[in-house]
Amino acid sequence: MEEVILNKKEQKRLMVLNKLERREISSREAGQLLDLSVRHIRRLKSRYDREGAGALAHGNRGRKPIHSLSADLRHKIVDLVQIKYAGFNQQHYTEKLAEREGILVSRSTVRRILSAAGIRSPRRRRPPKHRKRRERYPQEGMLLQIDGSPHNWFEGRGPKLSLIAAIDDATGKVHGAVFREQEDAQGYVLMLQQLVADHGIPVALYHDRHGIFERSPADKESIGEQLEDKREPTQFGRIMEELGITSISAMTPQAKGRIERLWGTFQDRLVSELRLARINNISEANAMLPHFLSSYNRRFAVPPQQPGTVYRKLPARFVPEEVFCFKYSRTVGKDNVVRFGNHRLQIFPSNGRSGYAFARVEVHERMDGSIAVYYQGKCLLTGPAPAEAPILRTRTGKRPSMKIQTAEKPALIKTPVYTASPQQQSKYKPASNHPWRQYAQVNIYRG
Repeated sequence: MEEVILNKKEQKRLMVLNKLERREISSREAGQLLDLSVRHIRRLKSRYDREGAGALAHGNRGRKPIHSLSADLRHKIVDLVQIKYAGFNQQHYTEKLAEREGILVSRSTVRRILSAAGIRSPRRRRPPKHRKRRERYPQEGMLLQIDGSPHNWFEGRGPKLSLIAAIDDATGKVHGAVFREQEDAQGYVLMLQQLVADHGIPVALYHDRHGIFERSPADKESIGEQLEDKREPTQFGRIMEELGITSISAMTPQAKGRIERLWGTFQDRLVSELRLARINNISEANAMLPHFLSSYNRRFAVPPQQPGTVYRKLPARFVPEEVFCFKYSRTVGKDNVVRFGNHRLQIFPSNGRSGYAFARVEVHERMDGSIAVYYQGKCLLTGPAPAEAPILRTRTGKRPSMKIQTAEKPALIKTPVYTASPQQQSKYKPASNHPWRQYAQVNIYRG
């Protein structure tokens, strides 16, 4: 007796046809059960009566597909990837099979053949990670995400700018934003200063791993950092430490998806608002930002899980200029002058001290461009110092003449002037056996 294997669909047809043969149901009822027409039910019944249960199996079962690859071609594909095309990834190997070997197969076919032979692709792909939506922080001010977005905000009417902003994680409100020519540390400081002045000091800031926020692990540590076993913070990192703000770095762009989605909204709505207001420069764009942010927050903000905010109030004697600035350490010269870039600052007697020669001071470069010098937390009285001669020569663009001025000769006496050629003006080079060279060699040997 021949064994016939039927799938679930065919087994269901066999059961219905048996009921039909025993006249338990009609042909119409059998058609309704199998979702077939009465005519098709009669054809199935006729074949079932002649051939038995084998008539219900699919006719192609057990047959080799007409488009299947031959065993020789399969072996050739396996041999080529092991010898001639060793190290090729599966997509690249598929392209080379069509280009050089004339074998036209799909990438999935190549993958299936190589997998059956136990050959994996040399290019390993990381398995996809399961991601889930993170719950918002419960209160406003607990966490703010900060980032910058370079974009053609003026749609060609003006320069390309970067927008730096901070969005509250609990409510989705944008509490600070500023346009900059590029994403820089000063822009983030100005944005944070605006945020602190309007709302207070937040608990934590969530940012990417840009060099503005943290130093690269590839940077070599200084001697002082090695001795203290601590990396010096960046200028923005120092400001966060002084304000008591926790710095959190995102490992992936998806981790700070709230502000990433914000840029998609801004690049649609803010661009349209700038176009409607016919704004094409950075000063006018920064002036209209408060009105736009107020409208945006009313439209898109969500209520927090817990009422109230956790923004901390500023101390009573808080001086913003002493915190929101760039600080650099310098040593005072003998003449009580501090060098800072192209600036020369003369320190005058102050705070009960007549001089500060060789003292270690702190130079503050403020956001408005002014410069102040601090010693032990106290601001010193300074003024511009006279520049050195090299700087004066650089400013004028002329070097003083080295020619010697001589008295004028009588008109009747003509003194010939001899000018040497560039070849004749070359310096004299002593020979290798010159006494001076021998003396230098002896001294070097003795040393």
